[in-house]
Amino acid sequence: MKPQPIVLKVLNVASVLLFLAALGMVFLYAPLEATMNYVQKIFYFHVANAWVGMLGFIAAAVAGVVYLIKHDQKWDIVELAAVEISLVFFIIAIVTGSIWARPSWGAYWTWEPRLTTAAILEMVYIAYLLLRQGLDDPDRRARFSAVYTLIGAISVPITFMSIRLFRTIHPVVIGTNSTASQGNFDMTSKMLATMFFALFTFSVIFVNLFWHRIRLGQLAQQVEQLKLEELQ
Repeated sequence: MKPQPIVLKVLNVASVLLFLAALGMVFLYAPLEATMNYVQKIFYFHVANAWVGMLGFIAAAVAGVVYLIKHDQKWDIVELAAVEISLVFFIIAIVTGSIWARPSWGAYWTWEPRLTTAAILEMVYIAYLLLRQGLDDPDRRARFSAVYTLIGAISVPITFMSIRLFRTIHPVVIGTNSTASQGNFDMTSKMLATMFFALFTFSVIFVNLFWHRIRLGQLAQQVEQLKLEELQ
């Protein structure tokens, strides 16, 4: 594998420093919420993980479109990297959301619209990975995967808009809050600043991990090509 570019090395350091700064803002700068107290702190990580997870699924769809146009395997690598990294972030978002839900709603999970669509979204992309495992031919696998990401991407806006389209107990973080939503809380300027800093931090972390995963994918592609040549 080629040595890491200088920009990637800088991203490695920046990711660590930004994460530490985000932790400091969450626990030292952002005020305690009157009702939920310390458990509300997980909100910042929950929203940030969900944000980059959805962003990554959209990036995978874009890479799928480019692959279908250019038929270049490097875009299949980018697509797979985006899905894998996004799956991890989105799982963390679901877990942290469940922890936050317990004191807010009295249950770790309830089949309300946002949680239901989020669970479906996660399963859609787990199925994507299973699909890839069942296809040995690289070109056929890349073609099927690209089409799948385009179809799967439909679930992203549905998940995002579910709390605005349906009656739900999930709070609307950005936009008009419904006073009927359990778990809603008014954010102060410090809370807003912390939330947006967390979004920025996790976006940088996502780019960093995404780049690393693409590099690993390129190495895996070289190994696969060598194996195919040996079989010929």
